[in-house]
Amino acid sequence: MRQPEVLLENSDAVYDYYLRHRQNRLQALAAYALLARRYRPRVFFAGGAREQVRQLLRSKRPVIYSLNHLSQSDPYTVAAAAWRSPLRSRIGRVRVLAKDELFVEADQRRKVDMMGGIPVFRGKDHGIRAVNAAGQQMMDVCARRLASGDHLAIFPEGTCNDVDPTQVQSVGSGIGHIAFRAAKLGAPPALVSLGISYGPRLDPGVEPTREEVQSSAFYFNPPILDLPQRPGDIARLVKSDLQSAVDGAVKAY
Repeated sequence: MRQPEVLLENSDAVYDYYLRHRQNRLQALAAYALLARRYRPRVFFAGGAREQVRQLLRSKRPVIYSLNHLSQSDPYTVAAAAWRSPLRSRIGRVRVLAKDELFVEADQRRKVDMMGGIPVFRGKDHGIRAVNAAGQQMMDVCARRLASGDHLAIFPEGTCNDVDPTQVQSVGSGIGHIAFRAAKLGAPPALVSLGISYGPRLDPGVEPTREEVQSSAFYFNPPILDLPQRPGDIARLVKSDLQSAVDGAVKAY
C-alpha cells in the first residue's frame, strides 16, 4: 500500500494506511535493544504489578498504556524501558500516538513508523474545529487496532509538561473515547499506567537533555481490568491512576 503524506487535508488516506500498517518486528527489536543500552532506564513496579502485567500479557487482552509526558525524548526512553520490562514480548505489536510533525521528514518518519506510530493532528497545532473529523478517524483506527490484538501507548496529557514534572496535567477525553470504542467492538482494553521521572527539575520549562534523561525511573502501576463505561469517567480514572504511577516513579528515582 502506497505511503500517503501525513497532512491534515489528507487524513482519509493517512488513517486508511495506518489502520493496516505493520511494523518490521525484527527492526523494532533491534532498535529497542539499542535504546535500552543507550538510555539505561530503571524499571520499578508497584507491589504485585510485575506478575500482574505478565499475566495480562499472557491473556492476549488488548492494553492501553498511559504515560506522563516530560520530554521530546520520551518515545526513546519509553522504548528503552519496554525492552527492560515484560513489555519486550509485545514489541512490534504496540501502536504509539505521535504528533503529525514527526511524520514529515522521511528519515524521522521511518523511525516513527518502525516504532509503531499513529499520527495525531492536534488542535493546538491546527485548530480544534479543523482537527475534529481527523480526531474521530484517529480514535476509530486506535479502537480497531486494539480489537485486532494490538496494544496502544498514549501520552494523555497531549503535550510535554513544562509546569511541574511531579504532577500530571490535564487529561483530555480522547483516551476514554478510544477505550469506549474498543469495548463497543468487543475488545474492552485493560489500562496500565507508567510513570516517568527524570529526577528533580530546577526549571520545568527547560527540557532535559539527552544526558539528563538517562537512568530514568519508570514505575508500573497494577493493571486496571474493569474500566468505567463513559469516556469522561475513563479519562478521570486515567489521570488519577497515572498520578499514582508518577508518584511511584518520583519516589523510586
